[in-house]
Amino acid sequence: MNGGGSEEAAEAAAAAPVPLEWKFAQVFGERTAGEEVQEVDIISAIEFDRTGDHLATGDRGGRVVLFERTDKRDHGGNRRDLERMDFPIIRHPEFRYKTEFQSHEPEFDYLKSLEIEEKINKIRWCQSANGALFLLSTNDKTIKFWKVHEKKVKKICDMNADPAKAAGNGAVVGPSIPTSSKPYTANGGCLDKPVGLSNDFSFPLGGVPSLHLPVVLTSSEISLVPRCRRIYAHAHDYHINSISNNSDGETFISADDLRINLWNLEISNQSFNIVDVKPANMEDLTEVITSAEFHPTHCNILAYSSSRGSIRLVDMRQSALCDSHSKLFEEQEMPGSRSFFTEIIASISDIKFAKDGRYILSRDYMTLKLWDINMDSGPVSTFQVHENLRPKLCDLYENDSIFDKFECCLSGDGLRVATGSYSNLFRVFGCSEGSTEATTLEASKNPLRKQVQTPSRPSRSLGALSHGFRRGADTSGVDTNGNAFDFTTKLLHLAWHPTENSLACAASNSLYMYYA
Repeated sequence: MNGGGSEEAAEAAAAAPVPLEWKFAQVFGERTAGEEVQEVDIISAIEFDRTGDHLATGDRGGRVVLFERTDKRDHGGNRRDLERMDFPIIRHPEFRYKTEFQSHEPEFDYLKSLEIEEKINKIRWCQSANGALFLLSTNDKTIKFWKVHEKKVKKICDMNADPAKAAGNGAVVGPSIPTSSKPYTANGGCLDKPVGLSNDFSFPLGGVPSLHLPVVLTSSEISLVPRCRRIYAHAHDYHINSISNNSDGETFISADDLRINLWNLEISNQSFNIVDVKPANMEDLTEVITSAEFHPTHCNILAYSSSRGSIRLVDMRQSALCDSHSKLFEEQEMPGSRSFFTEIIASISDIKFAKDGRYILSRDYMTLKLWDINMDSGPVSTFQVHENLRPKLCDLYENDSIFDKFECCLSGDGLRVATGSYSNLFRVFGCSEGSTEATTLEASKNPLRKQVQTPSRPSRSLGALSHGFRRGADTSGVDTNGNAFDFTTKLLHLAWHPTENSLACAASNSLYMYYA
């Protein structure tokens, strides 16, 4: 039996994907040495669209910036180009700046004497139509539905009359226009005309030779026009932490600390409260909602996470108010491991469904966890991200770093997961059977500068065991280059391209892109 088990492990290791070699692709808004970053320029949200051809970022100044992919080119009918299409051309995705617009402005809630900052919390792409792009953006209180479309610039030419025969805005004087000494009012009416008759100017026979009609020319210049289609406001008493589109293309959810609301994209003045965890007495409150996400293919299923480290799967077909979950995913505490920081570091900051909807990836302060929605006994894989910071939890609590909310993402093929860390580092883990991939990279033009392939335990089969465990970090209190962690530079937001091994990472006000 032992021999058979070792053979199976060897086969799994042989079948595991080769660790990716990440390379720098692009950077937007790179900071020069010594440059001071303005608070409003710090990126606070990042999202690829479904095709991966567009990327959106939001910042703390309420702006949304759009980028479009440029390396996809139509080869046309040239024979040489068509022959080249038979061979894979290795190139990385290239993006360029497309446009930007002011999504949110700072507001003030006079009823609660509360300032509402303009910071973009989340961006979600909607289905495009007729060449136009649609997306949702939200700050703490208000969600907006934006349409960005191309519009050809129209120019008006030959608008003026003959300057030799025109005087300001008055009547055009010419040989075919009879002059008169009749008195006129300020608006051009004639006092001598009887009441009831039209004051319109009558053209003489043969026309007016000195009059030039305006000519509208449509130029080849194209302008991108952002337009706010809907504003979904006044539905949340607490700060919105998540928005998520439904696969039906018609509805979306928004979540705050205590409630989840269901909206129709076309109706902005009404929403349905589908989850409410607010107790009758707020002193009895034990947990809050931290993130919510719709299932990628089943329009009736959504998941939401809590500050106590649990994930609840909800089926909206069961009842109108989905307070009772259909499945609960949480990991049991080890006996004797509870401390003052246990609940704080267990709080889940982000959850993401895999593309096929089979797995859920969750991020808490210390780890990444991969859950199988068909198995609620525990995570199938656990990836250690901040285990080396465990001795420093007191210091992290004092400087509030322990409350940082790191996002996570999965690759389109579901074979890898990624999340951010301090010192502008991010981690990539392989989650397929037998994979030992655990790579640390830095958000800079040289991502391998601090990279070390840290030793990892082989991952156990996702389906064979209830708990797979991988240690993906050192136990020291320093980064992989031997330097102390810089808790002021943190990589909170990143996104994985939906179809390719390409990552977009937000480090302060800079957007770094990598490919493998």
